[in-house]
Amino acid sequence: MADRARLFEGRKFLWDGVDYESEEEAKSAGEAYAGEGFEVEVWSEKGSAFVYTRRVVKEAAIEQS
Repeated sequence: MADRARLFEGRKFLWDGVDYESEEEAKSAGEAYAGEGFEVEVWSEKGSAFVYTRRVVKEAAIEQS
């Protein structure tokens, strides 16, 4: 099992929750996340690969009452 969060170059990324069998499979999943606007890092450890993602909020919805 991977760490839920990991720092890459001082920036916090969150694990997508999937334990991929190969780095190629993880990179493929990462490309899908990147297509949705996420920053992606792939981490390999002990025969498994993990995808970590982050996305900076550009706009926040504000509700007024």
